[in-house]
Amino acid sequence: MTAAPDEHNCECHWGSASELALLKTADVPLDPDLLRRTWRAPGWNDHASVVRRILPQFAAALVAGAVEPRIGFEDTGRFLARGEWRQWPSGQSSTVQEFLDAWWAHTLAAPDPAVPAFEVFASLAEASGALAPWLAAWEMSRTPAADRHLAEAIEKWEYDLLGDSLPWCTWESEETARAELVAWLIREAPGRLPRHDALLHRVRLLGLTGPARWDDPHWPGHMY
Repeated sequence: MTAAPDEHNCECHWGSASELALLKTADVPLDPDLLRRTWRAPGWNDHASVVRRILPQFAAALVAGAVEPRIGFEDTGRFLARGEWRQWPSGQSSTVQEFLDAWWAHTLAAPDPAVPAFEVFASLAEASGALAPWLAAWEMSRTPAADRHLAEAIEKWEYDLLGDSLPWCTWESEETARAELVAWLIREAPGRLPRHDALLHRVRLLGLTGPARWDDPHWPGHMY
């Protein structure tokens, strides 16, 4: 597919007229730098058409770990979300959903995925505007690899979560997303990480509030 015929962007900040012409030409690979500038650029008039144009190459780069977000991996999910892909014709939207499902299943099963599971999770949450389907898939994935990814995610997330913040920037309701993630971790982690005492104490502390959390003997001493 191609970008809209009248699509344009700032030559000073995005790229040249010849590069813009590439977006209006189907099936021509973009060099990695142009791909990066295109998905990061905020100023497209028809963002959905730009997403459709680069999505096959962008998806392959995501899975290969070849995409470098500006801030966090949630940026990649927001690029898709801005294209409102769930409102595309059913054949297109179902293909995007199939890719996201496959990327998550591959990540959970891989001992050493190109992109860490906690980063992929943030991307998927932002792309779909939901946590539940990805948490459900993680819950169903009862493998040593999926459990290791869970332990790594808790290590990365616990500081923010214990400070009552979501561990990534979100366009959705941060407090609702945080509460959903915390409730799932409290329910799921103890049965899957029996030999991770320190992490499980962090998870247990998520169920406490105020002085009960801070004065607990296992409070890690975080300063906010």
